[in-house]
Amino acid sequence: MPRLTVSTDARLTVLDVTDRVREALADEDTEGEQVCTVFVDHTTAGVVVNEAESRLLGDVESFLGRVVPDEGWDHDELDGNADSHLRALLLGNSAQVPVVDGDLALGRWQSVLLVECDGPRERTLRVVV
Repeated sequence: MPRLTVSTDARLTVLDVTDRVREALADEDTEGEQVCTVFVDHTTAGVVVNEAESRLLGDVESFLGRVVPDEGWDHDELDGNADSHLRALLLGNSAQVPVVDGDLALGRWQSVLLVECDGPRERTLRVVV
């Protein structure tokens, strides 16, 4: 099972990891039709499939910041990152994408995105086929 390490440079940011997932698939036996799961094994980050257009990525960051305020949560008394956990909860920790003959079968505008909610950090993504 391939693992990818992704470094983030901001508290809340969205990164296109599609090419890295494709590279990880190159080493796997992916003949025919299968399903790839991209899983982030952290509680303050998420994985989604959406468009990787730069303005939209900024809109996603703004949206998450508005939907879940930075402060005012009980968990903040422990380590100050309740907002990150709640944002990740909305996103989910994995995305599934069909694989056809070794390549991700994404739609024209679809990309695999890592959404960092508690950065900057190093994140581990598992790619499972």
